Amino acid sequence: MEEGGIAIDFSELREALSSQSYSKVADICDSLMLRVAAEGVPYQDEWPYALHLLGYLYVDDINSARFLWKSIPAAIKESQPELAAAWKVGQKLWTRDYAGVHEAVRGFDWSQETQGLVNSFLG
Repeated sequence: MEEGGIAIDFSELREALSSQSYSKVADICDSLMLRVAAEGVPYQDEWPYALHLLGYLYVDDINSARFLWKSIPAAIKESQPELAAAWKVGQKLWTRDYAGVHEAVRGFDWSQETQGLVNSFLG
């Protein structure tokens, strides 16, 4: 992924996903976001917000998930249906509506990138 001529290296995130190390996803995203923000790289349009949000939910960090959701620009929330679907999973987890979590997971056609992480909420 390239933004403004500067590539954002998501290889560590891809590696965590492919090895099913889902507990590392939020920390990797946090570190990477801090790094690109510190370097002044405009990242918001390319950021894997759905994965970041799901990473927080996976480690049961609902507060960080809520904070991330509130910090995401409205235009991005509206343009990324998978992000809205991830937030729906988060809302169901927050209210401990586990049947609703299953419905939210099954009710969306997740990308290949997020599918493994999302399916972990069903087990």
